[in-house]
Amino acid sequence: MRVMVLVKATTESEAGVMPSPDLLEAMGRYNTELIAAGILKAGEGLRPTSRGKRVAFDGADRTVVDGPFPGPHDLVAGFWLWEVDDLDQAVEWVKRCPNPMLGPSVIEIRPLFEPSDFLP
Repeated sequence: MRVMVLVKATTESEAGVMPSPDLLEAMGRYNTELIAAGILKAGEGLRPTSRGKRVAFDGADRTVVDGPFPGPHDLVAGFWLWEVDDLDQAVEWVKRCPNPMLGPSVIEIRPLFEPSDFLP
């Protein structure tokens, strides 16, 4: 099963505060473990929303909104795409993750739709 693992943003990540060298090293080791286990398919950190844009849809209308966007804890600061046996395995791997932020943080795990989900 494929899952998207979302690292939720914080006030600090939205302010552009970069991880410490120690945290970058710890995350590098963690990512190496994910690769060795055959789980990690992709993953990246995202720049703060002040560097992004949103496109709002309303019927045929499109409205472009410049960042930053409100509600840092509702935003995503980074992601991984994993291939796991089941959701429980994903949870166990997330529990092994170094805290990705300076203070309290949240990582969300979401299963992806697979092509078979759309078959009658």
